Amino acid sequence: MHIVMPIFQDANGLAIKFFIQKDIAQEIQAELCEVVASLGGRVEAKVPRQGYVLVQPGTAEEERLRLCWMAQDRPQRHFVPYTYVEACKIAGMQLKQIFVENGLPVKMHIHPSIANINARTTLSQRIMHSGGDPTSSPQSAKIILADPNTEVFQHLVKTYQGIPDKHVESYLWVKKCVEKGSLVYTPLIYKNPGGRRPGEERTPFTEDDEQRLCEWIAAKIPYKQTGGRTGNRLYQQLCEMIADPEYAWVSRHTWQSWRERYKKNAVRLDTMIAQIVDQKKPVPGEQGQYGYVRQDEENNKRPRKKRTKPAEQNLHKQEMIIGGINGNGAEVPVIVFDASPVESGPSTSRVFVRNSPAEEELEDGEDSEEWAVRIGNEPPPKWGKRPASEESEARNPRKRIKSDDSDSIQGTLLDPGVHLIDRTLQEIATQYRFTLEEVKEFYDQCGEMERTKNRFQKMRQILSSIGES
Repeated sequence: MHIVMPIFQDANGLAIKFFIQKDIAQEIQAELCEVVASLGGRVEAKVPRQGYVLVQPGTAEEERLRLCWMAQDRPQRHFVPYTYVEACKIAGMQLKQIFVENGLPVKMHIHPSIANINARTTLSQRIMHSGGDPTSSPQSAKIILADPNTEVFQHLVKTYQGIPDKHVESYLWVKKCVEKGSLVYTPLIYKNPGGRRPGEERTPFTEDDEQRLCEWIAAKIPYKQTGGRTGNRLYQQLCEMIADPEYAWVSRHTWQSWRERYKKNAVRLDTMIAQIVDQKKPVPGEQGQYGYVRQDEENNKRPRKKRTKPAEQNLHKQEMIIGGINGNGAEVPVIVFDASPVESGPSTSRVFVRNSPAEEELEDGEDSEEWAVRIGNEPPPKWGKRPASEESEARNPRKRIKSDDSDSIQGTLLDPGVHLIDRTLQEIATQYRFTLEEVKEFYDQCGEMERTKNRFQKMRQILSSIGES
């Protein structure tokens, strides 16, 4: 049969000693003596070495008793409010002095966020009954108690979490500690601050990643001498394939990471790419390879430049007006003569235009697009020249020579031994009068042939305009 021990008796069955502050009202002292005795304790006339000193908080005598008798070498001597006896009776057990460290009460501050007066009073008494001091300021307190349901609570946590030996707890925390019979602070959890350890990759590259990367490069740029393997666009296109289920693996890294992986391991990865190319043997210029685009449909029409006002005025001053009625060059050319009437036969120039074999061939064999319009100060088109004039005869040989030169250059560029991209770059360099190295350097950076052509065309136009000014 289990025997219930009195509350105020220790494990050896000895009575726990109490001392009552002398200036407390006699009625209260008498009641305290009666309750202590009924619960197995004993009231002493002097302050005991081990036991409880019942005081009235906030009085001068309480402060004197603490100064005289509270010492770290007497950890078993506890100072509690006289209401401690009644609290133990209600709880049905002796309340442990858990809010004590090194024989001294733990300093606590009850934050104003706990607005309810009754709750603040109850919390304060519970702290004192367990040995703590709830009257400390926020600066001196070791524990700040606040309402966790308010915004200020998280602010307090962020403010004090970096200060050693400073804790912010919920007001409910006090009750939990009393029920457990021990002082246990809310544990700190590790929150990843972000970033990565020095030398560690965000997502490590695997052998499978490298193999897939090499297969992609081998398919797009099988031959390194073509250029473009370190450009941005190649890897941007790779990451654009993420919607394709077969390319779901590209989401493991950003396009910048794929590019840096190749750049930092180019020697080793180039060997792997060469092995893949040797197995598949792709043909240069095959569809899908990087840098190759569909050739535009053949169009012999010369691009028209935007007319400026002086050019238009100059055009109207010419002796000949070239072009059709609708401005599309499809109509038969006419020559405007002086307004004075001419009674003689047909003009010689008109006969030349009508009977010239060259003109007849143009009408029969050439497309309507060949009836070009003269622009500004440019030479007139072939069909608008005067075959009988000395100037035309003097200019025709030069045009033939220029055509022959162009044909010879074109033949050189179409040398089957030269790569298609290199031929195209050579054409751009020749057409706009830049060095091949300059054109290649820009193409390696952007990887787009059309953009490269537009770039050097614009640069030549700018240089030409500077020369004219």
